[in-house]
Amino acid sequence: MKFNHNILILLTLSCFACNQAESFEFVVLPDTQTYVEEFPEVYMKQMEWIAEQDDRFSFVLHEGDITQNNSEKEWEIAIKGLALIDGKVPYSLSLGNHDMGSEAGKFADTRNTTLANTVFPHSKYTAQSKSIATFPEDSIDNNCSEFTIIGKEWLVFSLEFGPRNKTVDWANSLIEKHPDHNVIINTHSYMYNDNTLQDGEDWYLPQKYGVGKATGHDAVNHGGNLWEKLIKRNKNVLMVFSGHILGSGVGQLVSENDFGTDVYQMLANYQKNVKGVEKGDSGYLRIIKVDKKTKSISVKTYSPWLDTFRTEPEHEFKFTNVKI
Repeated sequence: MKFNHNILILLTLSCFACNQAESFEFVVLPDTQTYVEEFPEVYMKQMEWIAEQDDRFSFVLHEGDITQNNSEKEWEIAIKGLALIDGKVPYSLSLGNHDMGSEAGKFADTRNTTLANTVFPHSKYTAQSKSIATFPEDSIDNNCSEFTIIGKEWLVFSLEFGPRNKTVDWANSLIEKHPDHNVIINTHSYMYNDNTLQDGEDWYLPQKYGVGKATGHDAVNHGGNLWEKLIKRNKNVLMVFSGHILGSGVGQLVSENDFGTDVYQMLANYQKNVKGVEKGDSGYLRIIKVDKKTKSISVKTYSPWLDTFRTEPEHEFKFTNVKI
């Protein structure tokens, strides 16, 4: 009997595809403000490395504080880097307190995101991010992307600094329309480095900025508010990512929602004045792997600039028995 090598090749490729479909990886970019302001070469190296891995990563999440001073110069650097992955890896941006304000150097004194929306035109951004909805409709301030990965549907939200009540309502309505999708939420300010949700009177809170003076539908929400109003009430929210906080710059929290399902929440920030990276030129980012077969979420911290992994428990860890 003559063996057909073409069949063997097809079977091999088919098995490989099946194995690949069991897991996927994506990148979480912590606050890049220091890099864009002082070390653009570090930021560009991050983006070049992601571009070189375009067949590996399903998408990129930026946790916000893309810039330091919300200036035209810094936004030009930001878009130059992200342009390297245009058409290669979808990216979703959360705007931080340093990405909005009345003028350069005014941080979230008003919810003015004109520069961000000028640099990232709405139509181009929605195509690149695979967004199915933005809020407000003509801006990139809040966006929701949709992906089909490992045989499952995913909604990926990037929400503004101190999401307003009306933003939370928008996100809730979209999630309610997609009850069978897994949901990932990315927002700039959410949890502390002591592994707790934001609350109280801390100066980090969105309520302490100019935007925090708004009331009613425009009132802002900190991490604890978001847990109560958005995350725990939706059974399909699986992960939450945030930055903003200094100190150790890292944290993790697993909390049970109203349906008895665990939600995996992570803080990552490696910018200037974070413990261990005081100079702010380290270039660390997070690599998240979701594995359906092993029911796990693995987190690794890597710097393309230093070509180094951080392997301490707070930087490299795994969640198991995940309901994916």
